[in-house]
Formats: sequence, C-alpha cells, structure tokens
Amino acid sequence: MKTILALAALVLSASIADARDRAGQFDYYVLSLSWSPSWCAIEGREEGSDQCDAGRRLGFTVHGLWPQYEKGWPSDCRTNARDPSRLETREMADVMGSAGLAWYQWKKHGRCSGLSSRDYFTLIRRASDSVNLPKVLERLSKDVNLPSRVIEDAFLESNPEMRRDGITVTCRSRSLQEVRICLTKDLEPRDCAPDSRRDCQGSFLMPAPR
Repeated sequence: MKTILALAALVLSASIADARDRAGQFDYYVLSLSWSPSWCAIEGREEGSDQCDAGRRLGFTVHGLWPQYEKGWPSDCRTNARDPSRLETREMADVMGSAGLAWYQWKKHGRCSGLSSRDYFTLIRRASDSVNLPKVLERLSKDVNLPSRVIEDAFLESNPEMRRDGITVTCRSRSLQEVRICLTKDLEPRDCAPDSRRDCQGSFLMPAPR
C-alpha cells in the first residue's frame, strides 16, 4: 500500500510540475552577472575554458537570464522553438564568456521564456546593456575583500532606478560569485521575490580581473 501511495505521489508531483513549467508562463526575470575572475579561480582554469585565457581580463559576464515565478522558477520547459545553431551560441561568447554556457542557459532557462532562441539571446543582450556596470569594480587592479552591501551600493550608484531589494549578491568558496538583478518582462528594475533575496553574509574575496 505504501508503495502504491508513493508512486501516486510521484505521478501527481510530476503532473503538477508539467502543468506549471510551461514556456512563456512566468512572472519576471533574474539577470545573473557572474564575476569571471572568481569562476576562473575556482573551476574555469582547471576546465581549460577560453573565458579564463590570460589577458582577457573579463569582469562581469552574463551567467543567464532566468524566468522566475513569484515563488520558485521554471526550468527545462517543453517548447516548439528550435535550438540555436553553433554559430548562434558562439556569437554569445562576448557577453556570456563561452558558447557552451550560452547553449546550457538556452536549454535550462531560455526554453521557458516562450521566445525563439534568437529572440532569447537578443533579450539577454538587451538586459545586459540595460545595466550600467560599476566602473570602480570593473577596474579593480588588485584583489579586495568586500561585504555584499558595498557591491550593492556600487550598482545602486551606477543604476539609480534600481532598489536594494532588486539586487542579490551571492558568493562561493568565500569569493564573489554573482550579482543577480531582478527585472520585469519588459526589463525594467523590480524587487526580487523573497526566495531570490539571499545575499552572501560577511565579507568575501573579489579577485581582480587578469
């Protein structure tokens, strides 16, 4: 009896997920900006990623543009939109660091946008262009330790239309990982839903671009 109930619960949860995660049905976006020097130091160089080649001196790159619900988020949605070509993913490397990441983000998040792959990538560029990156952070000449509030302050100063509850700073291995900015479907700044506000606590390392 317990086995039957467990199977029924699995079928029900799968049905709910299928009904919910439909392409184009979401509430807002999160633009995730990865701090490239941290990613390269933690795993990128070991993987041999072109993003981490000496002299590129990449700072913030787009990790993704993620459709969100007011609670939770969709992923791996079914869509009739065709997948991007290799050329289309390679063309995103200047914004996202690598073609591989562009493909992965389309597969996991872009398919949930309800857009074609071309329109989704175009939207990523528009979202990225809508954010003024703080020059004081992009021009770091040495590694520094900073609390998340200082990172937020820099973004708020460069983007007066944003509010503190619309920015989330994350860290990994005690290094700056990402700055996540919440945007409406029209790419206007908005507050993040409570489950997307998870600032890294305390100070963390922000390695300089190399």
